Amino acid sequence: MLGISIYLADGPIEQQEAYIKKMAALGFESIFTSLHIPEDNPEVYGKRLFELGQLAKKYHLELVADVSPVSLQHLGLTWDQVDQLKEWGVTGLRVDYGVSEEIIAKLSRNMKIALNASTLSEENVRRLQGLGAVQLEAWHNFYPRPETGLDANEFHEKNKWLKEKGFNVMAFIPGDGKRRGPLHQGLPTVEDHRELSTFAAFLDFYHDPYIDKIFIGDPGISLHSEEQFQAFKEGIILLRAVPFIDDRKLRKRVEMIHTNRPDSARDVIRSTESRQMAVIGNYSTQPYNTVTRPVGAITMDNERYGRYQGEIQVVKRPLPADEKVNVIGQVLEVDLPLLRYIKGGIKFKIQWIHQ
Repeated sequence: MLGISIYLADGPIEQQEAYIKKMAALGFESIFTSLHIPEDNPEVYGKRLFELGQLAKKYHLELVADVSPVSLQHLGLTWDQVDQLKEWGVTGLRVDYGVSEEIIAKLSRNMKIALNASTLSEENVRRLQGLGAVQLEAWHNFYPRPETGLDANEFHEKNKWLKEKGFNVMAFIPGDGKRRGPLHQGLPTVEDHRELSTFAAFLDFYHDPYIDKIFIGDPGISLHSEEQFQAFKEGIILLRAVPFIDDRKLRKRVEMIHTNRPDSARDVIRSTESRQMAVIGNYSTQPYNTVTRPVGAITMDNERYGRYQGEIQVVKRPLPADEKVNVIGQVLEVDLPLLRYIKGGIKFKIQWIHQ
C-alpha cells in the first residue's frame, strides 16, 4: 500500500485537495497526519482534521492519525470517545509513548492501531496479545535531521522479526518536491534514502519482502516522480536521460517502450524491441561517439557489429570504449539507482531531458 502525508499546520485543507486527488489517481491508498495540536488553536485543527477526513472518504483513502493523550485532550476527546474520530473519517491511530497497553488493546478492537516499529519488543507483543489486541500494525518513524535515519541492515533485521510476529510493517520515504520544515532535509525512515528521489526510494522498499506499506513523509513530490509513479502503474520504469544525438527520428525511436531481455545480461540492459525495429526499418547505424561507457550510458550498436546493429542498451557497470558501440545518451544521475530494478522481462522507457 502507498500513502501520502498531509499536515494540518500547512494551511486550509481545501488547498491540499488537488494533491490528494492526484496521488489517489496514481494508486495511493492512504493518508497519514499528525494530531500534535497546539494548545492555543485546537478548534482550527479539529476543523481541519474533520475536513481531511471528508476528503479521505471522498477519494476512498484510509486516514491514520498520529495521536497522543495530550493532543486528544486538546480536541476535547478521551480514549473512550474515539468513535468521534471515526465519524470524522479517521480509520486508524498511530500511538506511542504515554498510551498504556490496556488502552491500545481496547482501541485495537475498534480500529486499526499502529505501534512504533523500532521500540516494539517481544515482551510488548506478548502482553498485547494477552490483552486481546487485534488490529495492530508496526509503523516506523521518519527522521527530519540528517544522519539520524535508521541503519538499513538493522532496519531489515527488525522488519524480519516484525513479520515473523505477524505485523504489517510501514516505513517512510522522503518527498522530492515540497519538503517539510523547519529543516527541509527530507523525511525518510532509512538514512540511505535521504538523498534519493522519491521514486528511487519507493522502488527500494517495494522490492523489500518485509515492508507492506510505503508512505511519503514530506508533503509533496516532484513532477518527474509523479510521471514515474504513473509509468510504474502501467508496468514501466521511466528513465530520464540526456541525448547525445540530434536525429529527431532516432531520438523518437529510442523513446519507445523497451523490454529487458528475459536472459538478463550482467553488464547491460538489452532492449528486446530495438533490434527488431532495426530489421523492420532497414536502418543503417554509422559509427558515432564510440567512447567509454559509464554506468547509465545509453548505447546503440553500429553497423560494425553486424547482426547486432541497432540494439539499444543501458550500461549497468563501467565498460570501455568499443568502436562497434555508439554512446547516444546518458541516464540522469538521480535515476541511476533505478537500473538495478530493471530485471529480465521488465519494461522501461527512456525520456529525453534537454538541459
